Amino acid sequence: MVSEAAQLPEQMPSPFSLLHPAPSVLAPRVGKFVIPGRKIIQTPHYVAITSRGTIPHLAPDVIREHTSIGSLYLGLEDFLEKAPQATPPILNIPQAPHESRLRKFIAARDDDILVLGTRRTPPVVTPQSNLANGVAVLTSVGFHHLEAPYWLDSLKKLRPDIVIGMSDICYGYPPGVKRREKMVDRTHAYTRDATNQIYHETDPTNSEHRPLYFAPILPLENTQQGLYLDDLVGELRPNISGLALYDAASLDIIPEKLGDLPRLCFSEPATPQQVLREIALGADILTIPFIGNLSNAGIALDFSFLPNEADDEASSSTPKPLAVDFWDPSHAISLAPLKEGCECYACQNHHRAYVCHLLSVKEMLAWTLLQIHNYHVMDLFFTNVRRSIANGTFEADSMAFERRYESSFPEQTGQGPRLRGYSSYVSKREEPKRNAPAYGRLNDALEKYAESQSSVATPDTDAEGLEEKGMGEKSGI
Repeated sequence: MVSEAAQLPEQMPSPFSLLHPAPSVLAPRVGKFVIPGRKIIQTPHYVAITSRGTIPHLAPDVIREHTSIGSLYLGLEDFLEKAPQATPPILNIPQAPHESRLRKFIAARDDDILVLGTRRTPPVVTPQSNLANGVAVLTSVGFHHLEAPYWLDSLKKLRPDIVIGMSDICYGYPPGVKRREKMVDRTHAYTRDATNQIYHETDPTNSEHRPLYFAPILPLENTQQGLYLDDLVGELRPNISGLALYDAASLDIIPEKLGDLPRLCFSEPATPQQVLREIALGADILTIPFIGNLSNAGIALDFSFLPNEADDEASSSTPKPLAVDFWDPSHAISLAPLKEGCECYACQNHHRAYVCHLLSVKEMLAWTLLQIHNYHVMDLFFTNVRRSIANGTFEADSMAFERRYESSFPEQTGQGPRLRGYSSYVSKREEPKRNAPAYGRLNDALEKYAESQSSVATPDTDAEGLEEKGMGEKSGI
């Protein structure tokens, strides 16, 4: 009998190629990620973060006409509002043989690259712990456990382009020694089962619908997941198309034999300086939550990786701010664009005073314009990063960037759009409510109504009561 390992196909053709290979594992590099029929991702680059399948504040036609976004990250937990009691709507919609339920449900473009993971990013800390056969998730109707068989069945029905493997990661608390062993064993088992079902147990005639599998690398030391990494290098290597990392430090433990695979980092960098540090360690694709967070805060990005004509380092020794807070009333009469020299739709068609006004009246167009601008700034940032790496000046350019700009973004001074449960963290008991009562004004009106009713005479009011309410004077007769 031929063993399963002997039946494994030769290494799958890699969708990722290095245009400027790094001299070592821990070094910046330029690459190209190609999936037939989809947009090409030039790396280093970002993958846009979605909430329930959409980029906040951006409608599909706005994305198509005013942005260069070509890849979307989605968390399966966003779509499980009726699971496990009933089948979620996303798994029930009609699907033709050539269609993807996921793409159809979120109305994504045919050439968008869809990346599907179990959790949204950044993940919300759940009160439950992961189980031996599944992970705890937060849906729009509460917490439950997403079991591995259900997850695998959902992958077959949804047909994403890239799958981020299920991983047993502890969010919100540091794992102990025994818990770390369980993390590795469970993640190892999830990876073996998923790759076996995706590449060996599915219908061979449906091979074009098989997603690319990115194996998770746990945020642990090399020695703690040595057997798992050895299996990725050995038996599992033919079925692995990329690596998913949850800590920038994990870039240091990638085996050299996996160095040709694309690396998608979920480390949540807080500033562009941190983005540069991760690229310097060899990160290829990153999720960057601060893009959307700053748009929500009414803040527009105002930096570029390579200095332009407007940047004169010799003119000032004071670092420039990384962004502009448009809640500041000083912008109320400014006709300047959001960023000087910017060619995005927002800067070419509107000025700072308009955005400041939109924010003050809570008009949602404000966040749409800020989102368009911020994604455009990040597109130019990564374009210049790739050019710098290709020219061999990345290290010097990164040092100059850190000298030229402040090390943190300005603090939010205004109120962003109303927070929703599935897109926010879970409140603790001692924390105040983050959203003001939506119907508080009705309570005020009720109190005023009660006060007004106290001055109205009723049929049983006596003479003294009528006099107190101004209805007449008591006669002495």
